[in-house]
Amino acid sequence: MEQILEYFGVITGLLYLLLEIKQHRAMWVVGFLTSLTYVFVFFFAKVYADMGLNIYYVVISIYGFMQWSRQKNAVQTEEKKDESIVYKHITPWMFIGVLAAIGILFFLIWYVLAHYTDSPIPIGDAFTTAASIVATWMLAKCIIEHWGFWIVINLVSVYLYYLRDLYPTMFLYLCYALLPIIGWYTWKKKGIKAG
Repeated sequence: MEQILEYFGVITGLLYLLLEIKQHRAMWVVGFLTSLTYVFVFFFAKVYADMGLNIYYVVISIYGFMQWSRQKNAVQTEEKKDESIVYKHITPWMFIGVLAAIGILFFLIWYVLAHYTDSPIPIGDAFTTAASIVATWMLAKCIIEHWGFWIVINLVSVYLYYLRDLYPTMFLYLCYALLPIIGWYTWKKKGIKAG
């Protein structure tokens, strides 16, 4: 059963990534399904922080869908809606805040994993979870630099899932690590820079 769930999560995860690159708000619906699936996959694999992260993804998927729906309704021409994403760049102060948030979340998550669970990978799990929480917030806010964060997060995740024998998930996250380059390019080419 766990393996069937994992393969389902990989398929929906790849679909999510393609929709994200295309800037299609349906990505949030597919992301909801993927995240719900991975809550169970990571529970069975004892990757607890990533399990909790996927609970966060379930909730942020609803928030992201609402944010993107509002934005799509606001960006219109007289004849039809413009399907381009309106993105913005991270400011220096926001970057400092992002790094601080990742650091604080990392410490808190690591502490819980190291002292209150049987997690075999507390440092890596805490890092990917903390950085993912912040990068997903950046995505919901349409900050284009979120793509760079995902490259690092997903490469670390590939190694963690290798350690836990989650090979289909490892493949998914390898794709997640490579495709943000395309996503960044697509957003810059087809998106509309705010301000």
